[in-house]
Amino acid sequence: MITKMSSNCLIALLLWGISGSTFSQDMDKMWGESIVKLRAEDAERGQLFADGNYAMFIHWGLYSQLANKVDGKTYYGIGEWIMNKNMAGIPVAEYQELATQFNPVKFDAMEIAQLARDAGMKYIIITSKHHDGFAMYHSKANAFNIVDATPFGRDPMKDLAQACQRTGLGFGFYYSHNQDWTFPGGGNGPKTDAHGDPATFDDYYQKKCLPQVKEITSQYGPIELVWFDTPGRMPKKYVEELVAVVRENQPDALVSGRAGHDLGDYQTLGDMEVPLHNVEGLWEAVDTTNDSWAYAWYDENWKTPKDILHRLIACVARGGTYMLNIGPRGDGSVPERAASSLRRSGEWIRRYPQVVYGTGASPWQHALPWGDITVKENSLFLSVFEWPATGDLYLPGLKTEIRSAKLLRGDDSTAIEYQKMHGWTRFRLPPRAPEKLVSVIEIELADAPRADAVWGIDPTITTEIQATFATVRGAKQEGKRWMEKFGEWKHVVQATDWEPGGAATWEVDVLAPGDYQVDLTYAGEGRLVWGVTVEGGVSIQNQQNASHNYQRFPIGWLQFPKPGRYHVNVSCLEGNTKTASLKAIRFTPIP
Repeated sequence: MITKMSSNCLIALLLWGISGSTFSQDMDKMWGESIVKLRAEDAERGQLFADGNYAMFIHWGLYSQLANKVDGKTYYGIGEWIMNKNMAGIPVAEYQELATQFNPVKFDAMEIAQLARDAGMKYIIITSKHHDGFAMYHSKANAFNIVDATPFGRDPMKDLAQACQRTGLGFGFYYSHNQDWTFPGGGNGPKTDAHGDPATFDDYYQKKCLPQVKEITSQYGPIELVWFDTPGRMPKKYVEELVAVVRENQPDALVSGRAGHDLGDYQTLGDMEVPLHNVEGLWEAVDTTNDSWAYAWYDENWKTPKDILHRLIACVARGGTYMLNIGPRGDGSVPERAASSLRRSGEWIRRYPQVVYGTGASPWQHALPWGDITVKENSLFLSVFEWPATGDLYLPGLKTEIRSAKLLRGDDSTAIEYQKMHGWTRFRLPPRAPEKLVSVIEIELADAPRADAVWGIDPTITTEIQATFATVRGAKQEGKRWMEKFGEWKHVVQATDWEPGGAATWEVDVLAPGDYQVDLTYAGEGRLVWGVTVEGGVSIQNQQNASHNYQRFPIGWLQFPKPGRYHVNVSCLEGNTKTASLKAIRFTPIP
């Protein structure tokens, strides 16, 4: 069984966390004269996934040279779907002709592997074949591939597999097993073959899919993972056979949750989804460095180093793995801004590897107003993204005795004072954060960490609580997702379809009594009247306009008369209550 805390790999994780020329120096410092040399392929099955917690995804293919522009027109959205009718709708023959111009002479496998290593990632998964059907490796099963159909004429996957082995990274393939838009019979592909005869899915599966999966699992050395995608209505017998091929050819490899029919080894969340709750079991979040998976010429909406760390630590703190995508250009080069953000966030990870690698989920089961928490044995690592201006950081609900608390500065640390009060712990911090991106506090406990997951209202920092944490009656609490651009997914849990007397209720813990500004984040139609009530206490209500997208609106001041537990209710009282969608409530202390 694979677990998130397999203790026998912690030494390896420490070794892999060190990059570049500092390898021998840092190992000598940590282990004296005994330097353990380990490679990614020596790991147990699933070990890099379960304990490494961070990986590189690469979407690169024939579509990359188009960069979302066809016949002078830009199509906004995910570039690997450029063929699709919802994008440029490129005919099959016209798309296949693009291969004669595909010559990614700037592709540098070692440069990409080193970038992943510098970023702190533990393995690379790259698109061997996406939905367009073009193989980015030398496939003997089908000539529509980068060696046989392009002037480039060599197999970049061999280069990348070797580069990963040389740099100590795991390696694996993405393979679109159901969809194939250019091969007859493939999912959403041509319905007839070259002779005009009807083509079936079995034709595609036997002639292309199955032999190509055999190729990618037998020709590139040890594989960490095979990442199948979009199974749709693919019959179970086909998925079972593909998984069996992986098991036979790569017994140490994992199979992604998107293989279908619950035959994968772990769960993959929705695209670009970072969960708010802890998630049980083995799982990953898949995200990208900007808004598109494949390279799009216009897309300069890059995640900053702090954004990357925020989302990475959130995934690790929820108990999962974070796989972050880059989209190389058609010439094979990596966009400089993506590489810069990855390297800068990787520098932070090299200073604080204990926060990310081999760590477990937060016992609070959600983020906190100032940041997030990961766990390793009896230690808590508090990643502070919002440094408290007052110098006091508040931790609610810790139930385990503290032995020590210290503020980390890379290899150095300083003891900090702390005080227990009303079930909270207050830490006294210096006025200035020691780190520009994320500062870290390490708390050593007397036993395994235990915490009360009830949301605490921070006395100094705004506390926002999502609707997913509410108990809802007289309304619907349901997930909602939408695309900002084609393929750019957003996710939220909403409280909607309000009935008279309906309410969303949060239990909160208040340390500092007094007045708090209450704001609601919601979407809807027309003007809406919202009411906010503290059970057994005060009530406020206000009318505000609504928007089709989620925006934050002020409701008023709410008073908590003393420290303790409260239930706060929110109701949509007037207006188009059926379409009103509540996303979150915010509490800001009034000085």
